[in-house]
Amino acid sequence: MAARVTFLALLLCLSTTVIRAEDPYLFFTWNVTYGTISPLGVPQQGILINNEFPGPNINSTTNNNIVINVFNNLDEPLLFSWNGIQHRKNSWQDGMPGTNCPIQPGKNFTYHFQVKDQIGSYFYFLSTAFHKAAGGFGGLRVNSRLLIPVPFADPEDDYQVIIGDWYTKSHSTLRKILDGGRSINRPDGVLINGKSGNGTDEPLFTMKPGKTYRYRICNVGIKTSLNFRIQGHMMKLVEMDGSHVVQNTYDALDIHVGQCLSVLVTADQTPKDYHMVASTRFIKQVFTATATIRYEGSNIPASPELPEGPTGIVYSLNQFRSFRWNLTASAARPNPQGSYHYGGINITRTIKIVNSASTVDGKLRYAINGVSHTNPETPLKLAEYYQVPEKVFKYDTVSDEPTPESADKITVQPNVVNATFRDFVEIVFENHEKSIQSWHLDGYSFFAVAIEAGKWTPEKRKNYNLLDAVSRHTIQVYPGCWAAIMLTFDNAGMWNLRSNLWERNYLGQQLYVSVTSPARSLRDEYNIPDNAELCGIVKDLPKPPPYTI
Repeated sequence: MAARVTFLALLLCLSTTVIRAEDPYLFFTWNVTYGTISPLGVPQQGILINNEFPGPNINSTTNNNIVINVFNNLDEPLLFSWNGIQHRKNSWQDGMPGTNCPIQPGKNFTYHFQVKDQIGSYFYFLSTAFHKAAGGFGGLRVNSRLLIPVPFADPEDDYQVIIGDWYTKSHSTLRKILDGGRSINRPDGVLINGKSGNGTDEPLFTMKPGKTYRYRICNVGIKTSLNFRIQGHMMKLVEMDGSHVVQNTYDALDIHVGQCLSVLVTADQTPKDYHMVASTRFIKQVFTATATIRYEGSNIPASPELPEGPTGIVYSLNQFRSFRWNLTASAARPNPQGSYHYGGINITRTIKIVNSASTVDGKLRYAINGVSHTNPETPLKLAEYYQVPEKVFKYDTVSDEPTPESADKITVQPNVVNATFRDFVEIVFENHEKSIQSWHLDGYSFFAVAIEAGKWTPEKRKNYNLLDAVSRHTIQVYPGCWAAIMLTFDNAGMWNLRSNLWERNYLGQQLYVSVTSPARSLRDEYNIPDNAELCGIVKDLPKPPPYTI
């Protein structure tokens, strides 16, 4: 009996050890510099990470701890943000101007975050000073743990495809145009992994005949939706913004700014070269980039006849409606995605957002419900944590329902919405303008339950997909249309809700959602990191009492 008790105690000890073991760490050192690049054939100043453009890909697994020591060798402050990474309880690592003091020139800062309970395809980017238009972006993948089943066979290889529109003007020139109150207008071209494809590039990827490959495609651009297709090949969609989806097959896919998706492509055609194509959508002049995929052992060039891209909004809207959450697949945990029944939860708050453009003092500004956000010197999160928010910003300067005056009159000020912890909310985006919009929410994924033409009314809820809408972090809104999303504000922090169209973002079309736990408990939110930079009015203030269990 004593031996049995001893054996059970040993098992308990071992199980406790396993539970307490830390998840693996991945360490990176990034040296951020300027460098001359010529992606469209015109030499220009770009932003490089370890001399790479685009930057290096981050290859991680669910629950990994990612530690990145960033050395800023630019002549301007900078921040990195991690598009789609939720930073559970940890908006301190979000890398937006509303949460973090920037890394000063000649200084370094170490980001430390965990890709907790996430899988899928994401990217990182520079969130400050229009740096995104010069580079400093790259892929960030989160693989499933080996014990968690994935709803498709392991591919032969896993390829990262970074697409986006591109300008030949430097980021500082583009910024001066915006600061002067003008639009940067249309782009100059499109890039695939930093190149436009002019027939002289070496093959970007190689495929073995008969094998299946995973392509992770992210639109990291400034303002343009893109259509992606591969000459002669069908694409099976398997993942979107971190969710497994019903596996429909497409010959072309619209990918809007800020979105990522994964497709499986089988090398089932005649062995030779083939073009992958990314072309602009919803603008008058079509720009196209190509890259070459080579069948292993082949020396037959690709056909010069590129597959035509789609036209019009109806195609794109119908494609959105074909996307469905894979209810039986496991995501980051063993339980199926569909075990979360979002459609049965009562809505506690509805926030209606209308984007607008107007002028303030003769200069172009973009707004949400009549308020055009501006970043104060003191990051909003720091002001809130140090309990001096009233010295930096006011809460709820926008109402949940836009007023008639907000369509024409724009007020420039910090835009912060106060949210109740764990409320289940509905957010409706209405686009009364003539150009497509793309919206992203940091810290969360949400259920994209509907996109329809016209204006939203409560009666439209009967058309919501309350069963298998895809859980994602970015949604597009077509001109003259509305989109509805649903989510629970269960991740405490200060989170950026923004236009992914970067001139709109830079000129005010964004806000922050403050989600605070009344318990001030480590169960809900982490304390400020010891290495956090301090700036603005909090720089010399005593640190508040830390959160406790």
